[in-house]
Amino acid sequence: MREYSLPLRVYIEDTDAGGIVYYVNYLKFMERARTEWMRAAGYDKTAIFSHDSMFVVTETAVNYLKPATLDDELVVTAAVSSVRGVGITFEQSVRRGSDILCQGTVQVACVDRQSLKPRRIPADMRAQLQNGE
Repeated sequence: MREYSLPLRVYIEDTDAGGIVYYVNYLKFMERARTEWMRAAGYDKTAIFSHDSMFVVTETAVNYLKPATLDDELVVTAAVSSVRGVGITFEQSVRRGSDILCQGTVQVACVDRQSLKPRRIPADMRAQLQNGE
């Protein structure tokens, strides 16, 4: 699957006392886009849990370039840049129009739901992710 885009609006709960989106909320926006990306690929929470596995974030790298403010209309993107045995790397951005406000890389790992130990991504899912469907 190619890049997924999620439109969002900035609400007062997303901002700090200065009316600017609080830095950690960009990570929340990115989480929503990754979740919707998986759903659009056919892997909602039920499908993922049917494999008795789940995904956890293991690493983030984020560059904050410009601020978003109250009532801005944003687009948050998510695209897979690599798939390994237990991990997926996403390239993500938050945009307002043509302006990139924030961009980053998020790595997630597949783990066993019970033990929380790393587990290979299910073969069917890995094949779909690697083929960019």
